[in-house]
Amino acid sequence: MSTPVSSLRNLGPAFEASCTKAGIHSAEDLRELGADAAYAKLLANGTRPHFIGYYVLVMALQGRPWNDCKGAEKKALRVKFDAIKTASFDPETSEFERMMNLIGIREG
Repeated sequence: MSTPVSSLRNLGPAFEASCTKAGIHSAEDLRELGADAAYAKLLANGTRPHFIGYYVLVMALQGRPWNDCKGAEKKALRVKFDAIKTASFDPETSEFERMMNLIGIREG
């Protein structure tokens, strides 16, 4: 049995749809990946990077309210977010190339 991603605190249907497109089909999948790997996977599959979305995910996996992230913790998460964004999101990739990657055609 799998639990919907949207069953996690802070995460709704739109986030769940993005996860599904990225191959993350359940809350269990999301927990197993962890916030950093899951967010990288979302970015690699076309989700536009947004810091709030990242820290909401981190808070969700900890069972905390999204607005509980403050101060030094938020600053540390910003550093991680920037690193994930740099490694996983290419704003120059065309929609066509992104679709080809989704169906398994990769640059050789």
